Amino acid sequence: MTTPRHRPESEPLLTPSEVATLFRVDPKTVTRWAKAGKLTSIRTLGGHRRYRESEVRALLEGNTQATVDA
Repeated sequence: MTTPRHRPESEPLLTPSEVATLFRVDPKTVTRWAKAGKLTSIRTLGGHRRYRESEVRALLEGNTQATVDA
């Protein structure tokens, strides 16, 4: 039997709509940020984008080098 490992996937993930609400932008804008490399996205098995909550919060608070241009 294998022992459980701490995986980064266990971190809370946000949908594009949830991220858009935090930044007060359209969800399509969040997708463009991910394509431009301003925000890291994770793909679900169904192909949907999800974003790490810690990264989104850091970006929202301005704690990262990345800047978001709406």
